Amino acid sequence: MELWSRADPQLREVVWFSLRCRALALLLQAVFNLLIPDHAADAFSPPRPGPRGRWDALLERLLGGLGRWDAEHFLFIAERGYLLEHNCAFLPLFPLSLRALAALLPWPAELQPRGRLLLSAALLNALLAALAAAALLGLGRAVLRRPRQAFLAALLFSVSPAGVFMAAAYSESLFAVLAFGAMWRLERGQGWLGGLLFSLASGARANGLLNAGFLLYSRGRRFALQLQAGPASQRKLRSLWKRVLGLVCWVVLVCAGVSLPFALFQYYAYARFCSPGTGPGQDIPEPLLQLARDKGYRVVGMGGDKPPWCSQRFPVVYSYIQDTYWNVGFLRYFELKQIPNFLLALPVTLLVSWAAWTYVSTNPRHCLTLGLERSESEERGKARDGFCGPAVFVYMVHATALLVFGFFCMHVQVLTRFLGCSSPILYWFSAHLLQEHEPLLWSTGTDNPTSGKPLLGKSPSSYGKGTSDNPIVRLLLNWRLITPLSKSILGFFLGYWLLGLILHCNFLPWT
Repeated sequence: MELWSRADPQLREVVWFSLRCRALALLLQAVFNLLIPDHAADAFSPPRPGPRGRWDALLERLLGGLGRWDAEHFLFIAERGYLLEHNCAFLPLFPLSLRALAALLPWPAELQPRGRLLLSAALLNALLAALAAAALLGLGRAVLRRPRQAFLAALLFSVSPAGVFMAAAYSESLFAVLAFGAMWRLERGQGWLGGLLFSLASGARANGLLNAGFLLYSRGRRFALQLQAGPASQRKLRSLWKRVLGLVCWVVLVCAGVSLPFALFQYYAYARFCSPGTGPGQDIPEPLLQLARDKGYRVVGMGGDKPPWCSQRFPVVYSYIQDTYWNVGFLRYFELKQIPNFLLALPVTLLVSWAAWTYVSTNPRHCLTLGLERSESEERGKARDGFCGPAVFVYMVHATALLVFGFFCMHVQVLTRFLGCSSPILYWFSAHLLQEHEPLLWSTGTDNPTSGKPLLGKSPSSYGKGTSDNPIVRLLLNWRLITPLSKSILGFFLGYWLLGLILHCNFLPWT
């Protein structure tokens, strides 16, 4: 406790704000789940045989909203393993974490596995979300070099429009803490630790494979800047081939290391579903077998023809499931009936596109040279800080790649949580806009905004009636005084945060 009391005040506020937001989310989902009847969705819903005790009934009432949609897959895998082929679209790190926590914590004797896993998911994701917000704070300080802007971005993460997925039994919180933590460690020069965290992230979500690009870019940029450090000498030219060979070996090692958990899981799925004579290793209840027959699910060890993906040159079950079960592919979602889902993804699409345009228009030469050219400001040690600084380039490329891939090749409504748990750009750019255009924040020690003047000739100190050290709370307390842009940004974050709890937790379609 003494160590915590002496911790950075911003860090303490970020962690406490995140935990309060998670507690409020748990309370609201319980209320909405009690008041609103569940929609009869055509989603995976495994049977739960056997009578429920009083503890199970209570937990289902309080936390049942956390087990909707894809959370059913994660809870099922954590309880029974990969019995069904389409469960293999959900990577194992989060279910394994749930199973481990459920086995370690003390429980009432009569509590069934699902109840234990639900409670474990609520506790684990609350902790992971707080750690992810803390990692984003550290990352923002290292990259933006504006502590107040990094602080504001970390607070925005706590009310992320993907907030319901940070609380529910999904892998978003786990992936966010691993990805942001790895980026932070990489910025601090701890490449091996960053690589290890990136590798673990690829065992939580498949898009973690793209994070290898951060390691490759970091090493490649360092190599390019070394070549520009001074005039070439004969000795340097002779050693150049060794450095190039070392760079190639590094690229191979990084790609193999980051993709190793994903590749091992594909091998596990191949051995489980493609090898003859492989049984489930446990008794499968008849209601589950009946559900598999009704829905056409392939059950492990039940005989029959081998799945088609087993005969592919590179048998990857993940891409097969996305293609066969959910029709995921290039432009497949571009149908008239999907217009509501495109509208649902419109805010995050516009925000990240705006961020990309702002960055490119501010740094055209830096973007054209891929950030590999040493600028005069860098040589003088006066590189621009903030969102438009050169250090943000690789994160902007990453976010843009995720946006383009998600928009054209995925179910577009998942873009909000896809970007919200994978990239800091959504939070950095929103914080940048708030700081640049919100007079209420100019009087609070923020990082020297470069544009804008107080409205109506008033001084910034005349705005606001709240004195909270939390700028999000201050803006909400003075809602009527803030600018339309601030209302739009906060409205998007808080509106999606609240709507997600209402809709997702009652099996209604959401992001």
